[in-house]
Amino acid sequence: MEYSLPILPTISTTFIVLSAITVAIGWAQISKKKLDAHKKTMTLAAVFAVIFFIIYASRTVFIGNTAFGGPDDIKIYYTIFLIFHITLATVGAVLGIISLYTGYKNKLKAHRKLGPITSVVWFFTGITGVAVYLLLYVFFHGGETTSVIKAILGT
Repeated sequence: MEYSLPILPTISTTFIVLSAITVAIGWAQISKKKLDAHKKTMTLAAVFAVIFFIIYASRTVFIGNTAFGGPDDIKIYYTIFLIFHITLATVGAVLGIISLYTGYKNKLKAHRKLGPITSVVWFFTGITGVAVYLLLYVFFHGGETTSVIKAILGT
């Protein structure tokens, strides 16, 4: 049984990985007091995250979410893991926005406290996002995909 990886989830997952990598680079830059490089790199990390979100949200609305296609006996563990990932991603996004705001507004005391926490949350978001992708599309065949629009309209 042969199958190919779906293009949009592959692209969006790539962008979240790029975001996490650029956050790591930005963290290394600030530890070396390279403020301008840090600012540019973290902005790029945010751009990658926004591109991920646009692709993910568009796919969710117009094409749909893919149900877990693996064995039923591990579906509950996948679901718990997915909820953990979604929670991390939501918290990470909010922290990211606040971190960018405090950095750009030179509220450096708050930025220095929040930045490392935000980065760690974002790393785990990236790692768990890749794990969700692998579980949905690589290790198992994805289940049914239904768009939000079809679900709402009942078509």
